[in-house]
Amino acid sequence: MELGATVRAVKSRRVLLGDVIQPAVIYVRDGKIQSVRPGSALSADEESCEVWDVGDRVVMPGLVDSHVHVNEPGRTSWEGFWTATRAAAAGGVTTIVDMPLNSIPPTTTLGNLDEKMCVAEGQCFVDTAFWGGVIPGNQLELRPMIWAGVAGFKCFLIHSGVDEFPHVVDADLHAAMQQLQGTGSVLLFHAEKEVPETIEESGDPCEYSTFLRSRKDVMEVEAIRTVTQLCLQYRVRCHIVHLSSAEPLALIRGARAAGAPLTVETTHHYLTLSSEDIPPRATQFKCCPPIRSQANQEQLWAALKAGDIDMVVSDHSPCTPELKNLDTGDFSQAWGGISSLQFGLSLFWTSASGRGFQLSDATRLLSRNTAQLCCLDDRKGSLAPGYDADLVIWDPEREFVVQEGNIHHKNKVTPYLGGTLRGLVHATLVRGQLVYREGSFCPKPLGKHLLVSPRQPQTPKL
Repeated sequence: MELGATVRAVKSRRVLLGDVIQPAVIYVRDGKIQSVRPGSALSADEESCEVWDVGDRVVMPGLVDSHVHVNEPGRTSWEGFWTATRAAAAGGVTTIVDMPLNSIPPTTTLGNLDEKMCVAEGQCFVDTAFWGGVIPGNQLELRPMIWAGVAGFKCFLIHSGVDEFPHVVDADLHAAMQQLQGTGSVLLFHAEKEVPETIEESGDPCEYSTFLRSRKDVMEVEAIRTVTQLCLQYRVRCHIVHLSSAEPLALIRGARAAGAPLTVETTHHYLTLSSEDIPPRATQFKCCPPIRSQANQEQLWAALKAGDIDMVVSDHSPCTPELKNLDTGDFSQAWGGISSLQFGLSLFWTSASGRGFQLSDATRLLSRNTAQLCCLDDRKGSLAPGYDADLVIWDPEREFVVQEGNIHHKNKVTPYLGGTLRGLVHATLVRGQLVYREGSFCPKPLGKHLLVSPRQPQTPKL
């Protein structure tokens, strides 16, 4: 099967249908899944169709990564649509949703959204949707961006790390919530908040423990307290991005029990890395909120299994090697962000497969629920007739080593470099088109922009 070709049918002895792995043939027509036939036999009228037999490799819905910083326009030395979406395709990610920062300009006005979409045109190897941003004073831009097709909005309750995307205060949040009421849209929160207990402590800035003490769990707790109160007051869909601390889980459970339309994500790095294992000066591990203890990590896994955390994303937040301050090893000055877009499926499966999670859990947490968050679940995240023929074909048992030569995002700085992961992606199909296969890509980008139609407000059913 040639790269860039349209695949008419895919056959495997291991296709994930619902919660069951079984032999099946998936038929594709006009970019959609036309039918799924369990078993391996072809009917007489189907025998003339070219079928791509992938043997024992697992076929699942492509991943939907709803938390990706592409950084274009404006910071293309950090990343860009061309490299980010190639990395996504190499990891079985068939849809990304681009965050409103750290591009310049940020996606906080209708004009800035148009500029970003123009820049992305013709550069995307996978399908791409866009988040808008909430900053002080832009509340009248929100509804026009909803009608233009953004998936929702993101805000910060603490300094974002870039001056062009300032954080919001209570008055800004109330103004935004009033605009979002009745639209069915969703507001995402970077849920950390400055509190008196976080007065800076002295310590060696090259020791990870010093940085960790500067971003205590209470910062997430108090921020999430604010989110839950707003969510219950306005009944607007709210979503907590990259939960790193297990301490706010009781608040989250309480708000949901009271009827709050609240969802929560965590990331691969919080489920994979722990503070005890971060060496001095290893600033490639810095992110905000921070990577916490092994004991905290186990609580996140338990919350994921219990349904208190709804989805897992990459929070791919790359930068240039210079901004990571690898030469000085100073955590206090290094950019906070981890690059992992390409390795999300493998990172998740490496840890989850030993904790009793099944392949159906991977699809639910990395595809279906993320698609639902973005209101793309009518076309993405499921292997069923009528859905886009977005497929990842992979070997969950095969291990590989992360090396610079097999990393496809622009800058190769990542804490996973040299690590061994389980689960190797063989091929990726976007709307039935073969965009990636065994280290190679289709000759030209085949992804398209995804515009989200406004929906009536509803309680999340994750």
